[in-house]
Amino acid sequence: MTNDILDASIWEEAWRTDPTTFANRVKKSGLDPAHAFDDKAKIFDKQAFSEEGIRRRERIIGWLEDQGVAWKGASVLDVGAASGGFSIPFAERGAEVTAVEPCVPLADLLLENVGKLESGSVKLEREKFETIDLDTAGWRDAFDLVFASMCPTVSDWQSVESLISCARQYCYISTTAGGREHGLLDEIWPLITDRQRESDHSEMVYLLQLLYLKGYSYASLITREMKTTELSIDAAIEEVMVLLRLQQIPADEQTRRTVTEYMQRTYPDNKVVFQQGGRFGKVLVQIRDRHMYSRDIRKT
Repeated sequence: MTNDILDASIWEEAWRTDPTTFANRVKKSGLDPAHAFDDKAKIFDKQAFSEEGIRRRERIIGWLEDQGVAWKGASVLDVGAASGGFSIPFAERGAEVTAVEPCVPLADLLLENVGKLESGSVKLEREKFETIDLDTAGWRDAFDLVFASMCPTVSDWQSVESLISCARQYCYISTTAGGREHGLLDEIWPLITDRQRESDHSEMVYLLQLLYLKGYSYASLITREMKTTELSIDAAIEEVMVLLRLQQIPADEQTRRTVTEYMQRTYPDNKVVFQQGGRFGKVLVQIRDRHMYSRDIRKT
């Protein structure tokens, strides 16, 4: 074992400069991470509150509860809240939720969903988390749980430290753990290029290693999660074009023509259904109580 493996500064720099991370791929493609998928807001919302989406979120919430997270009266900061897929159930369970979502269409959908709440409330902050002055906002050490699920804010160790600084008890972060799968991109890829796809980004490697080296206590979980996506041909074309840009494939007119012709030929009913997902990592950093949590068997 070399000293480099145990040198946190080397891992921090490697994460910051890794060209395969989502944040760096987005920057290289010229897209804005906070707005790259604005046009998919309604699709994201539909998926979040579908039966499949609800089952997925309930598994995550159940895992958090197994680690000791309680909701009633808790203050929660949901960073990258989207349309409220987690903010809503957190509020329904009795938490006081502050949701951060800079994407205008997603934030608008979140407010619509909040309006349907029969109990609980969610406060919306439309600014990017990265640009919020945490001291002025009074967010340092202010929330029982900081929650960031698949959020573009998590782009390097500095962003992780900012999230953790807002947490009193827990900080939850989920991100990719390699092995991303996208059925539609797999169909299109050989029509566009004969080169191999670039390795999947895996922010989880850096996150776990740095949490370990920095002395944090945490619980972690790696799972394979898949979901079914249904798009119109136009929406599917736009999704594929974005994904190709992230893979550094020129999104020129010839590429668009090839993608469009394939879609129209393969999906004449204007319904494009495919599977996407892969391996994802979940980490719950324990801020206050760093001991192993165990349920009190006397409670029901």
